[in-house]
Amino acid sequence: MLKQTLAICVIATCVISAAAEAREVTGTARVRDADTVVVAGTPVRLEGVDAPETSNGYGRDAKKFMKRLLRGRTVICDLTGDRTYDRWVGTCFIDDDGQLVDIGAIVISNGHALDCRRYSGGRYRSLEPAGARSRLPHASYC
Repeated sequence: MLKQTLAICVIATCVISAAAEAREVTGTARVRDADTVVVAGTPVRLEGVDAPETSNGYGRDAKKFMKRLLRGRTVICDLTGDRTYDRWVGTCFIDDDGQLVDIGAIVISNGHALDCRRYSGGRYRSLEPAGARSRLPHASYC
């Protein structure tokens, strides 16, 4: 009985810990690249967004786009609780005239990134401009 109670407590603690990790961060953003921003000191990897690395021209252009998009704006990120490297994973939004708009959707629809179906479930695929898949480099894990 004691072992069973202990096992239930351990499982409950793990579930509570995982739920505590899923949270929201809000603040101004510093742009690392087109799929990673730092909001209120928290690095956030945009879930389901595959942007080119800054080691090539497409990635540098994408980063410039993100910097212009987010300059002076408040960013709200809903974190999933998952991590990749030093970053939390989440979906981030900006306020556009009282409506929250998904930053990932904006960067993809403007041709600076691709949908990463493995992590997005395909929710951004229809936003990709014609030719984006043939023009932009994409990650093998997507």
